[in-house]
Formats: sequence, structure tokens, C-alpha cells
Amino acid sequence: MMDWNAYREKLMAGIGDLQALSPDTVGGYVQASGAGAKTNYLDGKTRELIAIAVAVTTRCDGCISVHAERAVKQGASEQEVAEALGVAVALNAGAALVYSARALDAVKKTTERSDLMTATSS
Repeated sequence: MMDWNAYREKLMAGIGDLQALSPDTVGGYVQASGAGAKTNYLDGKTRELIAIAVAVTTRCDGCISVHAERAVKQGASEQEVAEALGVAVALNAGAALVYSARALDAVKKTTERSDLMTATSS
């Protein structure tokens, strides 16, 4: 498995390099990611649990690393993280189910068109 702490440190150094070259890019990200904390409708732990689940669905190791650390600092237990990850698993499966129906629809429409073209050329 990955050394998440070392990875996070290296990642943050790389983001620091990007910030030096393009401060508005990183600043815009920081502003967007801090917006929820300003309204504070959800507590920090809940926001971090959501962030971990989203990080899994977007397959972002950097996001997993950062938000795992923040979730722990906000008091999230392994059980709470596991439940949030269960939601991510279900959503990914649900998305695959939805897109499976779309793929079948595409096959049906292609088959119908192919059948129609064959019938009109005969």
C-alpha cells in the first residue's frame, strides 16, 4: 500500500510549486473548497466524509490523502469513513447501472437503424 503521509507531503510541495507559478489558480481552488465552511450548514466532519466519498468516485489519490487526514482531525471514526465509502461504492454501481441502460439503448437504436437500412435497400 501507499505511504499516504509521504505522498501527501510531496503533493503539497508540488501544489506549492504550482501556487508560485499561478497563484490565482490555487487561490481559486482554496476559495471554492472553503465555501462550505463559511455557510456551515454541515459540520466539518460531515464535509470531510463527503469529500472522501467523492474522492473515491473521482479516483483522486491526492484528495483521498488530504481528506482522510482532515476527517481524522475532525473526529471521524473508521466506521463513519467506511459508511461514507459504502455510499461511494453504491453510487459508482448506480452510475454503472444507469450507463448500462444507456448503452443498451444505444445498441437498440443502432440495431433498429441497421434493420431499417437493410429493409429499405432490399
